[in-house]
Amino acid sequence: MKKLRDTKTLTAAAMLTAIGIVLGFFKVPINQLIEIRFGSIPICLAGVLFGPGVGGVVGALVDVGGYLVKPTGPFFPGFTVSSAVTGIIFGLMLHEKKLTVPRMVMAEIVYTVIVCVLMHSYWLNLLYLHDGYLAVIIARLPKQLIMVPIYATMRYTLLVAFEKVNLKAIIQR
Repeated sequence: MKKLRDTKTLTAAAMLTAIGIVLGFFKVPINQLIEIRFGSIPICLAGVLFGPGVGGVVGALVDVGGYLVKPTGPFFPGFTVSSAVTGIIFGLMLHEKKLTVPRMVMAEIVYTVIVCVLMHSYWLNLLYLHDGYLAVIIARLPKQLIMVPIYATMRYTLLVAFEKVNLKAIIQR
């Protein structure tokens, strides 16, 4: 968390948080069940650029900020934890490591299993069903498996582009 004491890191994290809040409102529907969302991209980028601590903070702030800007039902802290874990996972798996397709796919798989399948299913079961955790997992699993290559490609393409312009060096100037 010492990284957040640096003004440039704090400023970049704040901008990624704001971008994450705004991108959280956009989605591309594929069909009734599958849609591509963009809010986790800045969280991933925060984890990659600054590590799991900053990634987790940005993730939590994106969730809380998104709720404050446009609430959709009651606030549930479980999804805030999931959002923080998203930044932590990408920070642990990609921060200061060479970006490769297998590493990106593995990070996406770990994120999908832990956050999208296990955690989100648990939160949804806790909120709505109270007794069907396995049923929620089974219902959500096919969609999440379909989304792994889509999100991995999207994140990898953006991270390669940011690597080419040397975004981290630009932030540190």
